[in-house]
Amino acid sequence: MTSIVTAAAVSKNFGAYQDAAVREPVIITKNGRPRTVLIAYEDYLRLAKRDRRVDLTTALSDDELAAIEASEMEPGLDHRTSELPTDKRAAD
Repeated sequence: MTSIVTAAAVSKNFGAYQDAAVREPVIITKNGRPRTVLIAYEDYLRLAKRDRRVDLTTALSDDELAAIEASEMEPGLDHRTSELPTDKRAAD
């Protein structure tokens, strides 16, 4: 369960909330609204790995597009195909 706490409370007892953030995210509010989240470093690293760069396909060369079209799924990951849109327009 995620903890929700005021910025003033975190300021007064940072160590305790720092320890709590190792177990679960701590949402810190300001003026009654969520403003920041304190999380474990390992969780931050996991989330940072998921951050992806997006490029326009129009910026790709013909060779790069051909390589993408010729690519195949790694063995053992066929179950991921179900996550792809079946209609090419669904990805737009």
